[in-house]
Amino acid sequence: MTRSPYDSTAKLFHWLIVGLLAVQYPIGWLMPDIHRGQPPGAAMTFHISFGILILILIVLRLIWRLTHPVPAEPSLPPWQRIGAQVAHWMLYLLVLATTITGWLFASFRGWSVSLFYIVPLPMLASDNAAAGKAIDGLHQVAEWSLLVLIGLHVAAALAHLLIYRDRIMQRMLPN
Repeated sequence: MTRSPYDSTAKLFHWLIVGLLAVQYPIGWLMPDIHRGQPPGAAMTFHISFGILILILIVLRLIWRLTHPVPAEPSLPPWQRIGAQVAHWMLYLLVLATTITGWLFASFRGWSVSLFYIVPLPMLASDNAAAGKAIDGLHQVAEWSLLVLIGLHVAAALAHLLIYRDRIMQRMLPN
């Protein structure tokens, strides 16, 4: 049976974001706490930088997806097609929410933000401790929600690979 594979650009965006998230989560969990008045330090600068790269890539991925749609797999039952669409759009939404709340958090903390110490980035807001605390909470909810949804996405892909054996997962694998 022939599948409607994602094109190489969509696959590249997907796997770059996967790789960056695989780096981003450990950095976020392992970096030391930074208290008010402390400079962000190297770990936070790299965490923010990877977050900005992820934000850029997810925006490009969204634009690509909207301009190069991939038809839903007709062999799937309707509940799986709908579930896959909902999950994919939620993944986009949560990646956007996580990256934007992270940038906002850095701005509310008053940190000068740069991309790998090279490109200065604009502040999205001014220093505000109360707003920083609130947005940090939203950032954490978004990051954990994203992680749970990624787990479900991977579980579904593995189910298609190992249980259904319907080659759905191969649509996103390199040729």
